[in-house]
Amino acid sequence: MKIGIISDTHGHVNFATQGVRALREQDVEQVIHCGDIGSTTIIELFDGLSTHFVFGNVDWDQDGLKDEIAACGQTCHDEMGTASWAGREIAFLHSHDRNRYLETIQSQKYDLVCYGHTHKAEKHRDGKTLVLNPGALYRTSVRSVAVVDLETMEAEHIEV
Repeated sequence: MKIGIISDTHGHVNFATQGVRALREQDVEQVIHCGDIGSTTIIELFDGLSTHFVFGNVDWDQDGLKDEIAACGQTCHDEMGTASWAGREIAFLHSHDRNRYLETIQSQKYDLVCYGHTHKAEKHRDGKTLVLNPGALYRTSVRSVAVVDLETMEAEHIEV
């Protein structure tokens, strides 16, 4: 099973459209948006993709975002989400709450922890946990998303 990870769209429809297109081309089965959605107009771009959203530090209109996420048939996890797919335990958050981010990784409960906020594509291992930032689609010199194969736990950053 392949999943897509995207973050830091900041309401920029053009860049977000490019990121979503890249994920569609990878035939991902689930998508995680790691926060800083930025605008309700971003959510409809994920139509047809089972997408899980968390809020970041610029998601001020959380009620409006929640309503749009629900209206589009997607899932909102507030500040942090978890999922169990393909026998893997996954957590996702924005990471602006540094303590929560570190506690999530250090708990070693998860096979994969996805995060945003830094606007830098990154992946590393911490014990059994693969820690992954897909990069950003706004305020970055290189726009990127990520795909993870949950069977092999291989992660790839894709420039858009």
